[in-house]
Amino acid sequence: MSEHSKYNHCKIVDCTVRDGGLVNNWDFSVPFVQDLYESLNEAGVEYMEIGYKNSAKLLKSDGSEGPWRFLNDDFLRKIIDKKKTKLSALVDIGRVDEADVLNRSESMLDLIRVATYARDTAKATELVSLFHDRGYETTINIMALSNVMDNELNESLAIINDSPVDIVYIVDSFGSLDPDDFRYLVEKFRRALKNKRLGVHTHNNMQLAFANTLTAAQLGVELLDASVYGMGRAAGNTPTELLLAKLTKPGYDLRPVLGMIEKHMLKLREKEEWGYLIPDMITGMLDEHPRSAMALRASADRDNFTGFYDKMMTPEVFGAKS
Repeated sequence: MSEHSKYNHCKIVDCTVRDGGLVNNWDFSVPFVQDLYESLNEAGVEYMEIGYKNSAKLLKSDGSEGPWRFLNDDFLRKIIDKKKTKLSALVDIGRVDEADVLNRSESMLDLIRVATYARDTAKATELVSLFHDRGYETTINIMALSNVMDNELNESLAIINDSPVDIVYIVDSFGSLDPDDFRYLVEKFRRALKNKRLGVHTHNNMQLAFANTLTAAQLGVELLDASVYGMGRAAGNTPTELLLAKLTKPGYDLRPVLGMIEKHMLKLREKEEWGYLIPDMITGMLDEHPRSAMALRASADRDNFTGFYDKMMTPEVFGAKS
């Protein structure tokens, strides 16, 4: 099988604004987002996740966030000249106001993704049914899969199988999984969800985000999450430019995204921190949420890697999980 045909089924979902917003509180300028959309469209990227469709009221927002945290269709209509690249938004259970979500025919959005923990799957499928009935493509993104027991995951997948969701995501929230784990999960999801398409979202704590994404793609997973220059929470995500370079799918063009990196991402990376760092590697190794690593990097002891390692390995911390 040629490299081209091996990946022709794949579609890239660029999450730079949505996941990258966790780094800078969604403080992206309108020109930045416009340039990003244009570069992704020229590159042939199929989806751009332009933010969250959560409710500022339900989240009791203090107004400090950029507009991509609480998307508004009227705002999007003014700033995005919609072309081939589709627009996506993510919602969290209990944080979205159904009244804020227009029918797809009236909206700038094409795809709405529902983030959930396995224990909340039933609530996620209720939201999916609502968005499905309003005409959207839908996904369910099961977060923190590395922390989910097998019986709980089986129950979650059974509920999802009976829902109208189009695509189900394998999410490595803590960046702790490796290609063997992804092979196991893809096969498990495929057995349980015979009529659903699959997607993956990876984090780079162990420098495996790209390898895990390619492993999933080679197994037939269709939607591949990524972000330009890897921008995302803590260790970041699979870089969009790496997928464009490797997949070599007809219609993909790396050059426009390189231009976006030159124009915007290099300066942004000097101001904000994301990507592989030792504290994130330690939390990934321990299959822990990166919040402790993020707190360390925000403190005066930000480079005290051995101290952080010793603390994380103490029975009080490590033993609390096991």
